[in-house]
Amino acid sequence: MYKVFEAIDELVTIVEEARGLPMTSGCVVPRGDVLELLDEIRDALPAEVDDAQDVLDRKDEIVGAAEHHAEQSVSKATLEAETTIADARAQAERLIADATAHADRLVAEAQDEADRTVAAGRAEYESLVGRSQSEADRMLQAGRESYERAVEEGRFEQRRLVSQTEVVAAAHAESARVLDASSDESARQRAECDAYVEGKLAEFEDFLSHTLRTVAKGRSHLRGTMSGVPAGAVPFDYNG
Repeated sequence: MYKVFEAIDELVTIVEEARGLPMTSGCVVPRGDVLELLDEIRDALPAEVDDAQDVLDRKDEIVGAAEHHAEQSVSKATLEAETTIADARAQAERLIADATAHADRLVAEAQDEADRTVAAGRAEYESLVGRSQSEADRMLQAGRESYERAVEEGRFEQRRLVSQTEVVAAAHAESARVLDASSDESARQRAECDAYVEGKLAEFEDFLSHTLRTVAKGRSHLRGTMSGVPAGAVPFDYNG
């Protein structure tokens, strides 16, 4: 670049020292010297200047190619983004479907277990009631037989001791006592049976309540987990 500036300075000097033309602002310069200096300037200019001129000449072509490339890049990026979103949405839907199916299976299993427990409790209750009724009937029958025996013995004793009214009264009192004792024993056994059955039903009720709370907690945890799922692959804890 130093030679360029030096040649330009020489051209300025030539023009300043050139002989002027009368009645004009022009001047007479040596053509050979000026052309020689211009050749030196052309040769001294760096190749980057010529490249810059080529770029300026091809500006529209370069800008158009860049815009076309940018449009292709944007279109490709948009397509890839849409594909990624579609894949993420499909994966999320699959995860939600799997989680829902798993939750339904858990609820169905819990319901089956509850039904089996209810059936078992009902069968046990009916068995206890049946045994208690049989025992009560047996006690009543035994009391009735004892009463009848006592009555028969009393009648026999009455016939034997017609004149002894105190003996007859004692026989009646003993018969009434035996019957009352039988009735009291039957009532006591029925009360014990009812208390036992009530206790078993209370335990079964606690078990059912615990099972339902566990199922409700699992479903609530599932809903809370799924409400925080973004538009992408989200891990899901099937154990709750």
